[in-house]
Amino acid sequence: MAKPPFDQQALIDMFETASAKGGDQLRTAVSQTTLQALKGREMTLSNVKGVLKAVSEAASMGAAKNTQVDPEALLDKAVTGMDDALLKAVEAHRTALSTLAAQGADLREKHLKKAVLDLEKMEDTVFGVLKKTAKTADANLGGAWGNVLEKMQAGGMKSGPMAAMTAEQLVSQMESTLKEGRAASMRAAQALAEGYAALVSGVLMGMSEALRAPAAPAPAPAEAKGSARRKAV
Repeated sequence: MAKPPFDQQALIDMFETASAKGGDQLRTAVSQTTLQALKGREMTLSNVKGVLKAVSEAASMGAAKNTQVDPEALLDKAVTGMDDALLKAVEAHRTALSTLAAQGADLREKHLKKAVLDLEKMEDTVFGVLKKTAKTADANLGGAWGNVLEKMQAGGMKSGPMAAMTAEQLVSQMESTLKEGRAASMRAAQALAEGYAALVSGVLMGMSEALRAPAAPAPAPAEAKGSARRKAV
C-alpha cells in the first residue's frame, strides 16, 4: 500500500511514549487500529498483509524510540494486538463462508476456494510479514524481534491455528451440504459469492462497531419516564 490505512504516526508516537504499566492499553489500541484498517477493505490476503505490514512497522519504529520500556515487551503487545484483530477477521470469514455454504454454495468455486486457501495460509502469512518487519527494523531491536518471533513459532499466536481449523471445518461443512442434497439454491448463492470479500468486510465492520459503541447515558430523573417511552417506540 502506498499510504498506510490508518494514522501511522499516531501509532508510532503511542509506542514511543508507552509506559511499563500501559501494556494492556497498547495491545487494545493495536487491535482496534488493525480492525479499523481491515474493515474498510476487502478481506483478501493481500490486504491483510498490507495492514499487518503497516501496523508492525509503526510499532517497531515507536519501540525503537522508547527509552523507558523493554522493546521486547512493546513488540509482544503489538503482536498480540494484531493477533486479537485477526481472530475477529477469521470469525468474519467463518460467518460469511458458513452462510454461503448453508445456502448451497460450493466452496470449490474459484472465489470461495481462494477464501478458504487464504485461511489456510493465514499463519504463514502473518509470520512472513513480521519476519520482514524484523529484518528492516532498527538494529537495536534485532534481539527483541527474534524472541517475539520465536514465541510465535512455539504456539504464541491464536489466529493462525484458528484460521486453519476454520478452513478445515468449512470444507467438511460444504461436503456435508452437498451430500445432503442442499445444493438447489446454488445459482443464487454463487451470485453472493461474487461479493464474498465485501461480505466479510461488512461482518467485520459490524463486529468492530459493536465493540466501539459507547454505552448510552442514563436519563435525568425528570426525563427518565419519557426517555423510556421514546426508546420503546
